[in-house]
Amino acid sequence: MNKQNLLVLLLIFSHHAFSQQSRFIIPDSLKHKSYGYLDDRIYGFRRDSSRAAVYLFTYIHKAKKEKNWKELVNGYRNLLHESPDELRPVYADSMVYAARKSNDDALIGSAYLSKGIVFYGRKDQEKAMDNYLMANSYISKTNDDYQKYKVKYHIALTKLYIGFYDEAISLLRECAAYYRDKNTRPYLNSLHTLGLCYNKNGNYGLCTQTNALGINESRRLDNLEMIPYFMHSQGINEFFLKNYSKSIKDIESSLGGVKENRDFANQAIGNFYIGKSYWALDRKAKAAEYFKIVDKIFKEKNYLRPDLRQSFELLINYYRQKKDLALQLYYVDQLLKADTLLVETNRYIVGKIHKQYDTKELLQEKENLQRESEDLKEELVWEKNYDQISLIIFFFMFIAIAIITYRYYKNRRLYKKRFEEYINKMEENKNKPKNEPERLPAADIKSGTAALILRKLEKFEKENKFLERDWKQGTLAAYFNSNSNYLAGIIKQYRGKNFADYINGLRIDYLVALLQNEKKYSGYSNEALAREAGFSSTQRFANAFLAKMGMPAVYFIEQIKKKNY
Repeated sequence: MNKQNLLVLLLIFSHHAFSQQSRFIIPDSLKHKSYGYLDDRIYGFRRDSSRAAVYLFTYIHKAKKEKNWKELVNGYRNLLHESPDELRPVYADSMVYAARKSNDDALIGSAYLSKGIVFYGRKDQEKAMDNYLMANSYISKTNDDYQKYKVKYHIALTKLYIGFYDEAISLLRECAAYYRDKNTRPYLNSLHTLGLCYNKNGNYGLCTQTNALGINESRRLDNLEMIPYFMHSQGINEFFLKNYSKSIKDIESSLGGVKENRDFANQAIGNFYIGKSYWALDRKAKAAEYFKIVDKIFKEKNYLRPDLRQSFELLINYYRQKKDLALQLYYVDQLLKADTLLVETNRYIVGKIHKQYDTKELLQEKENLQRESEDLKEELVWEKNYDQISLIIFFFMFIAIAIITYRYYKNRRLYKKRFEEYINKMEENKNKPKNEPERLPAADIKSGTAALILRKLEKFEKENKFLERDWKQGTLAAYFNSNSNYLAGIIKQYRGKNFADYINGLRIDYLVALLQNEKKYSGYSNEALAREAGFSSTQRFANAFLAKMGMPAVYFIEQIKKKNY
């Protein structure tokens, strides 16, 4: 059993022991040591986790015993950094739990930020962003500018990943300006990520300038660890400038430093662009060697970025030209696996990827390859029965189209009825006084508490605060300085809805009023309307509108236009 496996077992055992509150015995030599001493020893053994373990758990045990929440957070943070990937979310949760015990906004925000970074490292962008926003909600209440800009930096990373390059650039410029004379590594990280954004945005000149500045600043600040990353970024930029030989040279010079940091993601990205450069130079056999490294990292680390998907497409083409059916079939299988992973982890951006092969075509290609490898008799049988199969397919397609057409017109009649009912109801209610239905107070909530939360809800509704994005039950409760369960109970009792329906209902009512009273909004797309009302995605807006109004937003707008014009 190798050292890494021993470490994984040690950490799993130790975590289990702590979760069961078993007795960890501090060695006599460490019983009276300070946190500073333990922290120094942990740092000294940062490349030897098995030796650091006793100091890590002594630190945590001492903090727990003293109920020193700040040091307990630091202890879990140290343990997180030394843990294998699968345990990091567990220790991140422990950090948040300890931080919340402290009631210190800065400490709680810092813990949520660390948790977000863990999820970002696992390529779970949605959970990463949720935790960054939670971190921001606490840190924004403090005077800790360093933490505020740290949150900005990590939000910028997520925006880069999901393709919001202009927003990421704006945040990163702020971070670089703030960190320049304060913190070397965050400053250089901000410059590096800024260069990546310029490249993604197609501004290759600014990318080159930023990478050159980063290299010069790394030398000036005596932080040479970042130079390979700026070289890596510039190598990718040279590919887009069509300087393929320069691209290969720059990326290859960077890979030693990247590998030393065990940064498998940038190894995969670097090898992909070296392969793409060789492909562009018509050295396809050489290119295939580098694309195979991307595949190796995909198999071992389950890591793939949307653009790296093309490695498999090019390998399929390469082995088709070589008439190697076995490898064609293998890389078709790998591409199908890649698409499954991308859909699971990048559902909100995968639709933007240019695909040479979509899933349907891949399955067809796989079927064709398997067929070519089979007995020729099966192929002849298929050809003989082709007309019969086509007729059956045509028949079922006709039935499917007929069903879809029927449902379409049936839904249109239903939507028309609901629209007319809505308009009639609006006319009837114009002159009626608005009387809230009487509701008995919630049995488990004090009347004073209920009244206070209701006043805050009324102000929240009156000031249209619901239009702000990312409201969740927990964040709204924190905004009200209230208990999450109390808030849910009040909304259920006095608004007659659960939290999600309450927020969505306010947003849809707001939009419906705009569509009826201001003509310009009837020309807005669903995406623009979703942004206007604070929805995090167009799909969530569409679902909420249909649930609330009983018809799609497009149909409602169509009828409003007819009515107004």
